[in-house]
Amino acid sequence: MSNVQVAVVTGSNKGIGFAIVRALCKQFQGDVYLTARDPGRGQEAVAKLQEEGLRALFHQLDVDDLQSIRALRDFLKEKYGGLNVLVNNAGIAFKVHDTAPFATQAEVTLKTNFFGTRNICTELLPLVKPYGKVVNVSSMVSHSALRGCSQELQQKFRSNTITEDELVQLMTKFVEDTKKGVHEKEGWPNTAYGVSKIGVTVLSRIQARMLDEKRKGDHILLNACCPGWVRTDMAGPKATKSPDEGAETPVYLALLPSDADGPHGQFVSDKTVRTW
Repeated sequence: MSNVQVAVVTGSNKGIGFAIVRALCKQFQGDVYLTARDPGRGQEAVAKLQEEGLRALFHQLDVDDLQSIRALRDFLKEKYGGLNVLVNNAGIAFKVHDTAPFATQAEVTLKTNFFGTRNICTELLPLVKPYGKVVNVSSMVSHSALRGCSQELQQKFRSNTITEDELVQLMTKFVEDTKKGVHEKEGWPNTAYGVSKIGVTVLSRIQARMLDEKRKGDHILLNACCPGWVRTDMAGPKATKSPDEGAETPVYLALLPSDADGPHGQFVSDKTVRTW
């Protein structure tokens, strides 16, 4: 099967992830995997696409569970000899009026949005074949959250030399600071979701740099993007974009032509590179 191309979208049984799978089924030349924590929901989503005449395949994936990530890794390695397109879409957000303590929200949100995404990348990036595409779904909220950080933190997050270990230390510190009730005093903004997405955007910049250093000749393009404000369970019914519209930028990045040399290591919104 190693000559068959394969795309994987995390957290894709509903919302933007589902819309990305739908678009890839129509435009990507190869197998498209819809993934979900719950196999029942995942199979239902695949069946829904089937009714539309589209063929997606299902694989269980819980980004919070390293064993689940590694099972997907081994499956892709064995069946396809690697991976061509990876869209890291899985993410969570607490509702504005949620009564969970902020420290709990911080820990839970970063566990999935940052640490889960990082674990996926650690396990799956080595499988990405030459000319592959990696898209990490971030958010414009990472921009506003960055502006809400102290000057010192902003400098660190904008640095072109920050390492993955340093980023992990900062994300861990944010969670610890919220538990001690000192996060604002330490220069953090009051948004767990925003900080988690700063992590995703900065991680993408670091990963692109690493690809340039270690796999320059492989022409892999890796970017972070903002799908926009999309009507999903997460963002609610007042949002301005439909899920299909939200999928446009991630799909554009996932399907960049093989002779494209960019964007790479960028933050992209509405198919346009934004300054970080």
